[in-house]
Amino acid sequence: MTSGNNGASTPEDDDPFGYLYADGQANGAQPPSGGGGYGYPGSVNRVRAVGQRQYGQPQQAAPPIPQQQGAYGQPNAHYAAPETLPGGAQTTQQPSYSGGSGSGAGRGGGPNTKGLLIGAIAVVAAVVIGISVAMLGGDDDKDKADGKADSTPTQSQQSSAPSPSNSNSQAAEEDLPTIDAKALALGGTAATASDIKGAKADGGIYVAGFNQVGSSVTWTVSGIPKSGKYTVFVGYSVPGKDQNATLTVNGTASDSPVDLKNWAGGPEGDYEKGWTKTYNWLQLNKGTNTIKISCEQGNQCDALLDQMWLVKGWVKSSS
Repeated sequence: MTSGNNGASTPEDDDPFGYLYADGQANGAQPPSGGGGYGYPGSVNRVRAVGQRQYGQPQQAAPPIPQQQGAYGQPNAHYAAPETLPGGAQTTQQPSYSGGSGSGAGRGGGPNTKGLLIGAIAVVAAVVIGISVAMLGGDDDKDKADGKADSTPTQSQQSSAPSPSNSNSQAAEEDLPTIDAKALALGGTAATASDIKGAKADGGIYVAGFNQVGSSVTWTVSGIPKSGKYTVFVGYSVPGKDQNATLTVNGTASDSPVDLKNWAGGPEGDYEKGWTKTYNWLQLNKGTNTIKISCEQGNQCDALLDQMWLVKGWVKSSS
């Protein structure tokens, strides 16, 4: 190249808009035309940062632009977090959440294996209990089907019936004779009456005057089908307090008295509310037998008698 003014001395001094100024025009700056360049003739068009050119002052090279960010994922050496600068904003670190505490998930948010294990154990226990209950219920149903569930016969509640000392009872019953007060053989001061209500005998007739020693009622019963155990029931009433009498079968007095207790719970002196029944176990012969109830020395015999009946076997209920 020949000496002369070929535009800006350096690419940094090349001003693309020099043609707008007097000094630029003096130095040969030209506006752009066609597809060619613009500025000083023979200059190199070079892009520079805005504001770097200072007119009327010595030109200085622009300082290097600091790198904004390094490689991806690497910290920038020129960057400092706001909180590290004086007066910078304070940040609050948020705590990390775990899946739960105690038996919950771990720090990493993994599955709650302990809770799953407890749930599985509970399910297995419930299944085992259900199977056990079903097996027990099946055994009960089988026993009932085989007739083994209720091997002990139930006893009907008889508030008027005491329990004799002999426990060898039988539940079998047969149709055996029943006798009302008016058909009994009376002894001593015993006599029939009907003025007190409540007697179950025919016509409401009962035996009164039984409260004297020597008084008695005797039942001669025939048609006993065979010798064996029988139970005699006696219908009676007491005036709100316990009484007793003596039982004699075929001429032999029994060791067990006839308990004429206030099973009905009637008030004292009220015969009408004292009607109830009692029973004694005895041995009868086939054919005819005599059953006697009497007021003997040592007995308390203030009672009204209305009926007597027999039941096969030693039982506690006549129905």
